[in-house]
Amino acid sequence: MPHIERTTHVGWDGNLARGGGTLDAATSAFARLPFSLPSRIGEPGGKTSPEELLAAAHGGCLTMSLTGELTAAGTPPGRLDVECTIVMDEVEGQGHQIVGSQVAIVAQVDGLDDAALQAAAAKADEGCPFSQLLKRAGATVTVTARLA
Repeated sequence: MPHIERTTHVGWDGNLARGGGTLDAATSAFARLPFSLPSRIGEPGGKTSPEELLAAAHGGCLTMSLTGELTAAGTPPGRLDVECTIVMDEVEGQGHQIVGSQVAIVAQVDGLDDAALQAAAAKADEGCPFSQLLKRAGATVTVTARLA
């Protein structure tokens, strides 16, 4: 795989409690995504958070990894529905930390049994750079998969 770099611009106005920011992708894939402390720790109110963006990144990466595994095995997916939840919690002596990522996959794949899906999901988790990054950082990554 080639060397990959992606860039976002973050702008922030004001203090932490009452301020807010926006996120813009250099690719123009998204622009002016609002975020703030209240959207991070409370009700989102239509704004995003770093944790939500990490959940999207991990879920997207694992979905692509699983698609690759299934396709290589000769059973490309008809559809994958993946939900990823990033968990942040207080860690004694370390403040708030990302402690986990929970990924739930529902797969529509013709000709695939549950054992083959579980094997492909485990291999996809091993090959997903975001799963590996989270694990190296000490977070627990849980991947569950079931056939639709």
